[in-house]
Amino acid sequence: MDALIEAARSPDYPAEISLVLSNKPDAPGLMKAKKAGVAVAAVDHKIYAGREEFERAIQILLETYSIDLICLAGFMRLLTPWFINNWRHKLINIHPALLPAYRGLNTHERALADGVKIHGCTVHYVAPEMDEGPIIAQAAICVWDTDTPDTLGARVLEQEHHLYPTVLKLVASDTLKIKGNRVLGFEEKNNSVLKVPKFP
Repeated sequence: MDALIEAARSPDYPAEISLVLSNKPDAPGLMKAKKAGVAVAAVDHKIYAGREEFERAIQILLETYSIDLICLAGFMRLLTPWFINNWRHKLINIHPALLPAYRGLNTHERALADGVKIHGCTVHYVAPEMDEGPIIAQAAICVWDTDTPDTLGARVLEQEHHLYPTVLKLVASDTLKIKGNRVLGFEEKNNSVLKVPKFP
C-alpha cells in the first residue's frame, strides 16, 4: 500500500489512490493512508451475516468513491465469485511467491523447507480460486543458504514494493492484453523487468 501511494504521487502516474479500505478497523494501514491524505474506510466483516453481505457493503463504498480498479495488498479474506466477477480484470493482487507455486500462507517457510533456489513475488488478476488468475508479472530472487523465513521475506518484500507500482501503472494505462490465462505486453511496455540477481 505504501509503495502504491508513493508511486501515485508522481504527476505522470496514470492512477490515483482514491480510497484505502480494510476489513479491520484497527489496521495500521488506515492510519498511514490517512496521514498520506488518502480517504480511508473500514468494513468489519465480523458484523455481517456472511461473505456476500460483507462484500455488498464494500461494493457500495467502492461505487460511492467511483473506484475503477482494486489493488489487494495484505487483504487476507477470500472473495466470493459474485464480487470477483463484478470486478473482472479490474481486481489485482500481489502474492509473496512465484505462482503457481506456494499458494496460500507461509510461502517463505515452505519455499525454504522445499529447498528451492529461486523465490519471489507475483502480481496477478484475481480469480475465484485462491491465488489463481492470469499472471501479470513476477519478480524473482535467489534463495541464499543463510536465509531464514524473515530474511527471505524481507528481500521478497523489496521486490513487491518495486513490482506492484510498475504493474499498476500498466494496468491503469490499459496497455496489457489478456489472452486466455496469459497477460501480454508487460515486457514490451516495461524496460526495467527485474532480473534474477547472482548468488553472493
